[in-house]
Amino acid sequence: MKNQWLEFFSGTVTVKVSGRGIERFINQLLRNGITIWDVKRYGVDTVVFSLKLQDVKSIRPLIRDSECKLTFQRRNGMPFLFKQMLRNSGLVAGAFLFLFVIMLLSNMVWRVEIKGANPATEHKIYKQLDKMGVKPGKLQFFVDDVETIQRKLTNNIQVLTWVGVELRGTTFHLEVVEKKEPKKLEELGPRHLVAKKEGVISKIYVEKGQKQVEINQHVNKGQMLVSGIIGKEEKTEIVSAKGEVYGETWYKSMVELPIKSTFQVYNGNEKQKYSIKFGSVTIPVWGFGKPNYLAYEEDTTNHKLRFLKWELPISFNDTVLREKEEVTRIYSNEEAIEVAKEIARKDIKSKLSEDAIIKGENVLHQAIDNGKVTLSIHYQIIEDIAEPQPIIQGDEE
Repeated sequence: MKNQWLEFFSGTVTVKVSGRGIERFINQLLRNGITIWDVKRYGVDTVVFSLKLQDVKSIRPLIRDSECKLTFQRRNGMPFLFKQMLRNSGLVAGAFLFLFVIMLLSNMVWRVEIKGANPATEHKIYKQLDKMGVKPGKLQFFVDDVETIQRKLTNNIQVLTWVGVELRGTTFHLEVVEKKEPKKLEELGPRHLVAKKEGVISKIYVEKGQKQVEINQHVNKGQMLVSGIIGKEEKTEIVSAKGEVYGETWYKSMVELPIKSTFQVYNGNEKQKYSIKFGSVTIPVWGFGKPNYLAYEEDTTNHKLRFLKWELPISFNDTVLREKEEVTRIYSNEEAIEVAKEIARKDIKSKLSEDAIIKGENVLHQAIDNGKVTLSIHYQIIEDIAEPQPIIQGDEE
């Protein structure tokens, strides 16, 4: 046969023909355009051959007009398999149901394991994962990909320095690195406290050591604030000075802000598309065609299909098309000045410690030129200006 697959789908039968005039019968078949193959002779009056299922109806009147007898021996091909499946529909349905259940269970989240976190942090991670839908019993198709999970955990849990997320089979494995807060160890070596920058003293708290400055006193960088040498005359003692010395310091910030700016934003319109990917072939399932958006961004999440521990070359794709539009923002002069001030405040705060306070601000220079606002702002900051300085030999004299 030249094309066995086509014959398999259409169906074939193997028949035995016995009797007188077999040669005349076969010639009659050929004259009527009936194709036969695998012709085998058994004895003088018996021949076995195969033919297409669709030619069976055409062969029946020819066998009745001959002196031969026809017997069906074998039936092959898809039509006969389909009939057999119908007769055993319960067994076939059970097999498909079994495979479906195994496939479903293989693509669910059954465990979430966290390593490297203390109990308190581990509890926070489990709560955040539960909000994200990453929990036992959830289908992996409806769970964020590992990169998204990692980013959300890092952003929402401040005590995490890094978290690695890996999906192995039906289990999410998380490796956690927590932030190590430096322990404030007791200084064993003798030291002074000196000013790390110029300022005017606003508050002093000395736990150990001898105060050397007063409130409202102007100090320069490197000037001693708290001495580590205590006592009088010959009865002196060298200690590790401890305390807090807050002073008023000064910063200057320059900000430029365009009055008119153009940028793209999401407007809230989006279209959901689902597809199944077999190897390199993608078959759309839902959300056909392109959206009627002038500009949009496409975000695709790929969910691999698994069977038990094996990853199949089949994946379920979830694609979101988000519409973007160009927005032109124009500030009034007053609005631009206020926004520029807020930008400057945020910039200053990023350079200060958490306990620093902005006492006051003064605009030194303000200009509106060439479509932008330019501000020069002077800030008065209250912050701890003390830093340790080791006491070396000779300082105590």
